[in-house]
Amino acid sequence: MNDPQSRPGAADARPSLSRAMVLLLAVVCGAAVANIYYAQPLLPVISRALGVSEGAGGLVVTASQIGYAISLALLVPLGDVLERRRLVSVLLGLSAVALLGAAAAPSLNALYAAVALVGVTSAVAQIVVPMAASLAADHERGSVVGTVMSGLLVGIMLARTAAGVLAQFGDWRLVFVFAAGVMAILALTLRLVLRPVPPTQHTPYPQLLRSVLTLVRDESLLRRRMGLAAVGMGCFTVLWTASSFLLAGPAYGYGPAVIGLFGLAGVVGAVAAVTAGRFADRGRGRQVATGGLVLLTGGWGVLAFAAAGGPGGLVALILGIMVLNLAQQALLISHQSVLYRRIPHARSRVTTALMVASFAGSTVASALASALYPVAGWTGVCALGGVIALIGVGIWTLELRRPSPSDPVADPAAVTETGAANEYGMGRANEHWTDAANEYGAGANRDGEHQAGHKRRSGNPCRNDSEKETAHA
Repeated sequence: MNDPQSRPGAADARPSLSRAMVLLLAVVCGAAVANIYYAQPLLPVISRALGVSEGAGGLVVTASQIGYAISLALLVPLGDVLERRRLVSVLLGLSAVALLGAAAAPSLNALYAAVALVGVTSAVAQIVVPMAASLAADHERGSVVGTVMSGLLVGIMLARTAAGVLAQFGDWRLVFVFAAGVMAILALTLRLVLRPVPPTQHTPYPQLLRSVLTLVRDESLLRRRMGLAAVGMGCFTVLWTASSFLLAGPAYGYGPAVIGLFGLAGVVGAVAAVTAGRFADRGRGRQVATGGLVLLTGGWGVLAFAAAGGPGGLVALILGIMVLNLAQQALLISHQSVLYRRIPHARSRVTTALMVASFAGSTVASALASALYPVAGWTGVCALGGVIALIGVGIWTLELRRPSPSDPVADPAAVTETGAANEYGMGRANEHWTDAANEYGAGANRDGEHQAGHKRRSGNPCRNDSEKETAHA
């Protein structure tokens, strides 16, 4: 049976999530996704320690991203069909084991394998987000999703800074040991304090994966939001891919430690984006998306001034980072709020579709930014970001002119079960009436035979008496 709390109309009876639980889920999200970003500032150190080129060492991040992408497509949908407290706890525990494997890796190939597994298990963050939405009451869902997603973005931003600080006091292996300890503590804590979260469906795994494509095919709202998610993550990736080149170049000349601190500006935008969730709870999801796209487009105009360097350029860069991170977070919260309301029975699969689109946008944008920066510099990269943002404006204009259906849809599995139950009930009723009719017919036949037999028995004496009278006469 499906979880009744996941069905439209049933969520109102759900108690509100405590503030402590929401913060715990946000920490789990942030800590899990941070695992695939710890290595970014450590790549030169790792390359030297293992005696490999920086190009080969840079593939450590690629291996973790590949594992993460595979997990988004193949593992996250399981959040709809498995008990989620157990699933999340197990994945956090496996992540701790994989991180210890990375810390103990004796060679680069061993490290590739370990961080790929880290990427697979780190996708647990994308299971926690729809789980939090399922646990939240209707009136607080946007706020809860906003807080949990802010934790995720804070984890991305702070991972670089934390890795740099830990590596400064120890070596790169200490970073992975620290991360493993965090995962183990969170796995145990979540297991102890979170009540079981039942699945929303019982669907065979191959059919579950196919249903993701079915949702994309049938839901225009999902397709458009996937396009906007790709745009938002594309802009986010262009910013963080090219800003490192800018800050290390002649205009600023900063080292890796200082460059890592710019992630703190992104944290401010992520925390401020919680407000977007509250607006979504008040039925202003469209205004949130519109505001996010305005900020996303305008932010690139602000960032363009950072090419000049100096104090003015630095202020423009910090302000632009804050604006773009706020815009990206607001858009993502808007997508999840409206889609979780539209398709409540498939929130994990909706998350899969959104995150795969985001990852695709990030991959393409990263390649374009890396190729464009040596040719056109920071100004060219800002122009690229502006063009990507305008693509999002075009998608959103189409949605405003021809809105997609957004009312909650029924769970097809529940409809099937209800139809089967009704069919079964009608079948039982038909059987009942058929049996009654047969019994009535059989009874009528018996009565007819009884009456006929009585007439035959009563008729013979009369006939004999008449014959006797005739013979006597």
